[in-house]
Amino acid sequence: VQRHRNWAVEPGSDFSFAGKTNSVPVMVIEFMKAAAEYSIVFAGDSEKIMPAAILGVQNDSNLYVDTDGKWSSKYIPAFVRRYPFVFSSGDDGKTFTLCIDEDYPRVNKEARGKRLFDDKGERTKYLEGVLNFLKEYQSEYNRTQLFCKKLRELEQLEPMQAQIKLKTGKQVSLTGFKCVSREKLNALAPDKLADLAKSGALELIYVHLYSMKNFTEMMERLSKTLGKEDKGLG
Repeated sequence: VQRHRNWAVEPGSDFSFAGKTNSVPVMVIEFMKAAAEYSIVFAGDSEKIMPAAILGVQNDSNLYVDTDGKWSSKYIPAFVRRYPFVFSSGDDGKTFTLCIDEDYPRVNKEARGKRLFDDKGERTKYLEGVLNFLKEYQSEYNRTQLFCKKLRELEQLEPMQAQIKLKTGKQVSLTGFKCVSREKLNALAPDKLADLAKSGALELIYVHLYSMKNFTEMMERLSKTLGKEDKGLG
């Protein structure tokens, strides 16, 4: 408490810190809102996977953050909104420590903005709100992991690779992610499909598949971005 007694976070909507992030994790509770604007895929290996919202095709490009640091779509994933705070655990999730990115430009030691502690050293309502948000996020993370575990057990995921030709003539590819196989889903035994439906997982799968349509909108964003770059070179 003493170290962070006068620390504060200035309010603002500058998302420049995420400007070079081409995907972020999304929790299952976010699927409906995220699927309206982003393609939801799965990232990771055979041991651990997580749903992710695709934000760009190139590794260092987020097509949803403009040059002024503004997020240019309606829904902002919780993974982004929680910044500059994050939970850290050194004992496999038994206990958690709240951490803050001290290098974030809006974090200061002069009590400007939303303070973490009051003059008595007690948590402020702002800090309590941050803690509650992260506790809910962690709970949803665990729920999301159960969903992903079910997909792995049923062997529903397959590697995806998208080759996209832009209006500019440039060809780009997106690899390293997985998606649910419609063929494998349709081949599931009735009892397993019923189990997925009862748990709510089947609805999440269909939302994931529906979200793939958003690649088209993202490609339009990329074409506009490349068009601006080409004009700049002239």
